[in-house]
Amino acid sequence: MTSPPATAHAQDNHVPAGIDERLTSLLEKLVARGGTHHANLAATSGDGKHRWAAATGPAGAGERPLSPGTPFFIASVTKRFIVTLVLQAHERGELDLAAPIGRFLPGETIAGLHVLRGVDRTSAITVGHLASHTSGLPDQFEKRRDGPSLYDRLAAGQDVAWTFEDTIRTTREQQRPHFAPQDLDAPRQRARYSDTGFQLLIRILETVTGRSFAELLTERILAPLGLRHTWLPGHRPPDPATPEPSPLHARQRRVELTSLIESSNDLFSTTADLLTFQRALLAGELFGDARTQALLTARRNRLCNIPILRYGLGTMIFTVGRLMSPVRGPVTLVGHSGATGTWLFHCPELDLHLAGTVDQTKGQAIPFRLMTRCLAAWRA
Repeated sequence: MTSPPATAHAQDNHVPAGIDERLTSLLEKLVARGGTHHANLAATSGDGKHRWAAATGPAGAGERPLSPGTPFFIASVTKRFIVTLVLQAHERGELDLAAPIGRFLPGETIAGLHVLRGVDRTSAITVGHLASHTSGLPDQFEKRRDGPSLYDRLAAGQDVAWTFEDTIRTTREQQRPHFAPQDLDAPRQRARYSDTGFQLLIRILETVTGRSFAELLTERILAPLGLRHTWLPGHRPPDPATPEPSPLHARQRRVELTSLIESSNDLFSTTADLLTFQRALLAGELFGDARTQALLTARRNRLCNIPILRYGLGTMIFTVGRLMSPVRGPVTLVGHSGATGTWLFHCPELDLHLAGTVDQTKGQAIPFRLMTRCLAAWRA
């Protein structure tokens, strides 16, 4: 029998009592319903004057204590870090968003990667296509001809390992493109979410800088911002005293997906580190030219495989409609989510930052429902 949930609040919480009560209730009800084992949520105003963080999960024998500072697997929220490195490299002249990927990757690596109706269009794919999901390349997590998709394995809690070369082979031999690389000068482009594109971006970054992904993260983001509890799986966190990450669950069943996590190139982090990163990113502090930050949302194409979302460069845009909005008229959430129920978003209309996780192998939809309720709880 599952233990009743217990909630741990951050010691430095500073919000009116009503907000504390509403957010605590929201978090505890989410876990009490039974489909979610635990949840970790943080919210802070843009000026930092109001902040709140808490974690809720079962308490009792065999349960690891959970706190607001517990690290977790952030899944595709990592794309915000990747696109930051891409834009930094663009500023430094190490790569050009408009340049074809063939300028940075060997021909034998990418040949035949995008063959649509018998025509190889790989040479038309640019760095910008990858960062905006407009290349037409399939997602390595999606359906393939030789067996279950990675999404199916994740949802079932089945561990699996792969390499960059495996991703390229799967794309070339087991999947097919969805559409041709789009004209990025056109008013509107087709976009389809593709993790494969971001794996290619990581390899391009490593090629043009001569540094590993882990080194680039440390040198250009983690160390400058003092993010001591963010790290790439398979490596050590900057702070040796960092607690073990919270485990993933398939509803109430704990699953071990060590190989899948390490193969994904996605990070572990905490809500505090993520909010520090997001605030610095949106303030332009990670770029030489503060205007570079605007490139993240200069384009807002609707994702044809996730129609509730629009996408810029490594950036999701979710609109909360009038019926669910905490103010008159719709509001937006700008940031990124992950397949394991992770989120890092900013609501510009309320100047509110949200971060957290439910650590679920099938948690894609949970963040958007939860964040909508968080906005209402913050403003009620």
